[in-house]
Amino acid sequence: MATSFAVLARRGAVALATAAVLGTAAAPAAFADGTSPSPAAPGLYGTGDPKFDGVFRQSLAFLAQNAAGVAPAERAVNWLAGQQCADGGFAGFRADTGAPCDAKAGEFTDATAAAVQGLAAVGGRAQVVTKGLDWLKAHQNADGGWGMGPGNPSDANSTAIAIGAFAAVGQDPAKAAAKGGKTPYDALLSFQIRCQEKKEDQAGAFGYMPQNGELPANDLASAAAATAALGKGFLVPAAKGADRPVKPAACGDGADAAQWNAAEAVAGYLVKKLDAGGDHLKSSMPGAPEGPDTGATADAALALAAGGHLEAARKPLKWLESADSKTAEWAKGNPGRLAKLVLAAHAAGSDPRSFGGTDLVAALNETGPKPEPASSASAEKKDEKKDDGGGFGAWWYVAVFFVASVGIGFLISGRKKKNQP
Repeated sequence: MATSFAVLARRGAVALATAAVLGTAAAPAAFADGTSPSPAAPGLYGTGDPKFDGVFRQSLAFLAQNAAGVAPAERAVNWLAGQQCADGGFAGFRADTGAPCDAKAGEFTDATAAAVQGLAAVGGRAQVVTKGLDWLKAHQNADGGWGMGPGNPSDANSTAIAIGAFAAVGQDPAKAAAKGGKTPYDALLSFQIRCQEKKEDQAGAFGYMPQNGELPANDLASAAAATAALGKGFLVPAAKGADRPVKPAACGDGADAAQWNAAEAVAGYLVKKLDAGGDHLKSSMPGAPEGPDTGATADAALALAAGGHLEAARKPLKWLESADSKTAEWAKGNPGRLAKLVLAAHAAGSDPRSFGGTDLVAALNETGPKPEPASSASAEKKDEKKDDGGGFGAWWYVAVFFVASVGIGFLISGRKKKNQP
């Protein structure tokens, strides 16, 4: 069934959140992060208008700081925890946390799952994290997946980030979020393109969601799903051990469907697209200017590193570090984009404190309240299991499109995700 225009408009409004965080090139200048005064309370990272992306960028910042051994200021953690709605869900941003949330239109899977991951990483917020997970379970679709909000059909990106939320607290998504015999992975893999006549070049890719009976390959959905297919969220442990070569999906008469490996197949697709683009992904969203998609490239590097494909991951990272990529300019002052780069570099075993001549961690810290002293961070890490009940130790996406004069929206028939951090 076609997605209604009203749903598209609502998605468009919320999409900006992730757009600014994730770094969308298609966003109108008036809405771009850093160009509007922020009405947010003290504690929020970034000076851009948080209307759409406050929760998302704060969550990514916490995850990146955790990867770098930094503990965010208590008031920053309080800000994010205070954004939670009474039923456990999160909106993109709540200017008045005393006002009740709109349970049907104001709370979102992506914001909730990101907040769960961010708060699980900082520790000490077990009740908030548990309520967020309960909200996700309550709004899970019958196919095992999630849409952008309650009642929306499942899509690859929202399902992927929700999987990451359960993984972030040490739970197996297939067990913790099984519903009616379906698991989140059942839904996620339904968005993967298998070997088909005339589509072998897309084998392994993920689509955001079907459109007019077709499932178009989507690079942002592919990067998000690649990490989720491994049972991981945004925060991926630093690479250790030997490189695992990528094995692209085998199609044709000699292909064995029983040997299909979803994670390996999408990794192969991403490598192929990166190679074709010169070690970076290209912009493909309608209405966006032609050129590199910096955010999607960082997502792809993170996904490849998560699968142990270190050499494949370091190629796009090297491009991101190069002056030609203009990544430093793209990420300057934007906590969501800086966080994405930190997470990708950390996962691939690179040093985010020396990234193309930039200390990404310091740059991220400067966008928000001064972090806790190193000694406090160590103490928090030591007590984390006790504070969180032993399960909350230690993850984007989103493409935007101008929909219904909202400014930025999730892609066409849903929310195809674009140039984000």
